[in-house]
Amino acid sequence: MEQVGVFGIAGGFMAALGVALAGVLAFANRRLSVQEDPRIDEVENLLPKSNCGACGLAGCRNFAEKVVAGEVVPARCTVSSPDQVGSIAQLLGIGAGEVEKRVARLACAGGKHVSRMRAHYAGLETCRAAAVVSGGGKECAWGCLGLGDCVAVCKHGAITLDLHGLPVVDVDKCTACNDCVEVCPKGLFSVEPEDRRLWIACRNRAEGDVAEASCEVACTACGRCVADAPAGLMALKNNLVEIDYGWNDQSERRFTDRCPTGAIVWFDDRGRPLRGHAAKKILRHDALPVRQ
Repeated sequence: MEQVGVFGIAGGFMAALGVALAGVLAFANRRLSVQEDPRIDEVENLLPKSNCGACGLAGCRNFAEKVVAGEVVPARCTVSSPDQVGSIAQLLGIGAGEVEKRVARLACAGGKHVSRMRAHYAGLETCRAAAVVSGGGKECAWGCLGLGDCVAVCKHGAITLDLHGLPVVDVDKCTACNDCVEVCPKGLFSVEPEDRRLWIACRNRAEGDVAEASCEVACTACGRCVADAPAGLMALKNNLVEIDYGWNDQSERRFTDRCPTGAIVWFDDRGRPLRGHAAKKILRHDALPVRQ
């Protein structure tokens, strides 16, 4: 009987303690809770809910919170249509704002007519699958494999393959959603401000003669563009030219003029890459044969 009494007292104490703690938690919840602005849900419902990260934030919910808080402008969601952006701005009673347009750029110009293959690939028709098999069949280990993973993943139809198996970005349709960047096994895509017109369309880091033997439009690190540009704009690193885009306001098309392979290009207003005057003319349309 004494044990039952002890257990009863202990049980009663624990029950009372539980009730007391529940009361404390309920009180704290009422006093410390932060009421969420209901407009966050409304803004989120107006967003595409793709959680693509094109805005630079961690998903559409986070974007909605930042817009309501006045920390970002509605136009920062580049995936939304102009009507969607306008609806968000109208809901919040603010301006839509303006953001610098960003587009996907491909650091490769080596289509099948200028870049050699060292072997035929006959597996699953995806770049990721081909890259697993010794990096793919291309001689240039850094080059685009041309099997269209970027095309398949682009929900906005902004990427197509040209006749030579090279991705072409439609800058008018590109929303900078970053999907092509993530899917490319060679890391050839990046999302850049559209006004970055000067561009190195190559990632080949082999020595000059070796690079050009595998791809006729590869950067050979000849250094002519670096010599023509202002000090600091361009530099040679690991057999490849790199551009310091902090100097972008001084970029000019003339820096492409003496490139012998056309590896450095200038994008026109329609997003088309223009080669320099010294670049060799490409007349071939057929694919290069596999090197024996």
